Amino acid sequence: MIDWLAFLIVFVSALAAAVVVVGLYALGLRLLVTAGRAPLVAPAEFTDAITVMSEKKRQREEKRVEKATRKNPLSPAQRVAARSAAYACFVGCAAAVLYGIYLIVPLFH
Repeated sequence: MIDWLAFLIVFVSALAAAVVVVGLYALGLRLLVTAGRAPLVAPAEFTDAITVMSEKKRQREEKRVEKATRKNPLSPAQRVAARSAAYACFVGCAAAVLYGIYLIVPLFH
């Protein structure tokens, strides 16, 4: 016989944990951009593969990021606060993931 209440509890807690982890990560990225540290990932280069981003397009993107950084209306103290809050969000995200692993792996209990 299936215990539907237990199933519902697991489903709701998993959904809530997913929302928290994704929300913290998204908020951390947003705060990083607000602080002036827009994450720009260089395209991966593979042999015999289609280039994801051309060199010219990459340079344009870097210039756009630099321009957005210069136009940031925040004071230096506000930038530091936003960057610190972003890192705190990432730490919270990592802590939630590690706690989930702790709950799943019986060796850690």
